[in-house]
Amino acid sequence: MEEIEKEKVTALHSQLLVTTIFHPMEYAKILIQLGYEPLPPRRSTTLFGRPAMILPNVFQYIKFIKASDGYFGCYRGLSARILGLIASSQLSSKVIKVCGIDLPEISDPPNIITDDEPKLEDYVKMGRRDMIMHTASVIVSYPFHVVSVRMMASFIGKEEDYNTLLGTIVSIYKDDGILGFFHGLIPKLLGDLTCIAVTGVLAYYVNKYFVKTKDLRYYTVPILTFITSTLTYPLVVVSTCMAVAGSSLKAGNPPAMPKYTSWQVCWRDLLRNKQHKRGSSLIFRYYIAPIAAMQ
Repeated sequence: MEEIEKEKVTALHSQLLVTTIFHPMEYAKILIQLGYEPLPPRRSTTLFGRPAMILPNVFQYIKFIKASDGYFGCYRGLSARILGLIASSQLSSKVIKVCGIDLPEISDPPNIITDDEPKLEDYVKMGRRDMIMHTASVIVSYPFHVVSVRMMASFIGKEEDYNTLLGTIVSIYKDDGILGFFHGLIPKLLGDLTCIAVTGVLAYYVNKYFVKTKDLRYYTVPILTFITSTLTYPLVVVSTCMAVAGSSLKAGNPPAMPKYTSWQVCWRDLLRNKQHKRGSSLIFRYYIAPIAAMQ
């Protein structure tokens, strides 16, 4: 048990370090997901030589943020993300216990990375374990995620109430009450759990029929997770938009964002305007005009 706790602490330290280093990129990505494009597109060509309008890449976007708010301005919202990671690491297992979930695989997960013939039962147990633990982790950390997203979104309208962690918490509560801290939770969970379930099913069949050695099976789940996450990515965009929709932020109201009464309405609008993949590519970013802009 002590070894497990040590591993959790080590993993948390690594997560905190990586999160801090790459936060400016995540900051830019959140603004892109919200549809904020302060820099105009320029004429260019695709990889296949077709003419296209290309948007500034993530590094040019970060440069724009830095020019506006300075170096430390690139780390707006980081404090809430760090608190979310700590809360997730320390409280997820406690939430599972409080909910009365007592499955053997929670504390003793099956080993699916072996040279033996894959057992469907092991993959089902692992998938169930991952879904339970991830759900608990998201529920615990999501309020901090909303705080972080709104702090970053305040860059668009320059709302001073969202400059600090405490100020943002107060503003969210004033806007929407306790439920405001869970805006966008459903599409977030739906996307994540779908990714886990599909990855588990695919991993079983890939390891059963194509990948036969333990050394190669180490890479099966990470690769399949990456592929599956690209398919569920639009739900991430929906979740980000719903985290600010209807709030006191300019970023969450017209003309910056349509009025979304539910995440399903948001999903349909983004899909109709071909904006559901905003932020999926941070280097090669091609401009796609919304339908309203073309009419």
